[in-house]
Amino acid sequence: MIYDFNKNSSPRDWRIIDDGVMGGLSQGKFSIDAEGNGVFAGTVSLENNGGFSSVRYQCDKIKVTKDSKVRIRLKGDGKNYQFRIKDKATSYYSYITTFKTSGDWETIEIKLSELYPSFRGRTLDLPNFKSDSFEEIVFLIGNKKNESFQLVLDKIELE
Repeated sequence: MIYDFNKNSSPRDWRIIDDGVMGGLSQGKFSIDAEGNGVFAGTVSLENNGGFSSVRYQCDKIKVTKDSKVRIRLKGDGKNYQFRIKDKATSYYSYITTFKTSGDWETIEIKLSELYPSFRGRTLDLPNFKSDSFEEIVFLIGNKKNESFQLVLDKIELE
């Protein structure tokens, strides 16, 4: 288990990073709802060269293999989100993939070896993820349009 959300979970385990770091006006929030789920919600604005909101969880090193998968039980809003990891919390780039939510509770399965390296929206000329561990998980929305969003998280597991 990487993170099992419940009523005792602390929203302070997760940190919001919006496009305000570069002058944008998007605003995300993270909270724990009455059922004990993590809720990442807010608005994305393209004003002032903005366009994204993200929530990050830095963890102790989580060991993985070349066949590892992350399974996420979640309920989205029908929008696309990025799932990102960093092999080291201090790395400047992330390994990413995009997934579409259905609006219903579902389990998303992501094979770590299929995550590709990216920095500020650009794919890097580096191999896909092949580290033996990671130290950060990120959920990001940035669909190049003004929109509100809500992603509800139940649990994140390693398989």
